[in-house]
Amino acid sequence: MLPFSRILVPVDFSPTSEVAVGAAIELARTFGARLTLLHVWSIPSMGYAEALAWPLEGMEAAARAALDDVLARVVKSVPTTDSQLRFGVDWERIIDAIGDEKSDLVVMGTHGRTGLSRMFLGSVAEKVVRMSPVPVLTIRAPELAKP
Repeated sequence: MLPFSRILVPVDFSPTSEVAVGAAIELARTFGARLTLLHVWSIPSMGYAEALAWPLEGMEAAARAALDDVLARVVKSVPTTDSQLRFGVDWERIIDAIGDEKSDLVVMGTHGRTGLSRMFLGSVAEKVVRMSPVPVLTIRAPELAKP
């Protein structure tokens, strides 16, 4: 098994993301690795006029607060954990963070969308797997998995 030292953990605050964070904690303990929690926020997709009405500072503050909550829990298990909040297209910022943080593993949740929801929402995990220069471990919450 590869000796991982810097693990990037993209989080979206979903139940699947929480399962991925738990797996990342165990891997960090096993390898003595450092964790970086990453949340990418963006303006919801809709018309330009509607987007102007979104309170951007409030959205960023809410994202920061939620990320700080996750960090406070994780740092109890892995004291070397830090966090980053980035703005933009989620999969692109994740790929950027891999290089910026010199990560050697990405651990992330996948929602396993299919059909129309996958077509319209896309698959962040799939794009990261295809574009990542390092291994990506995708995790799906068992209770959310389809038979």
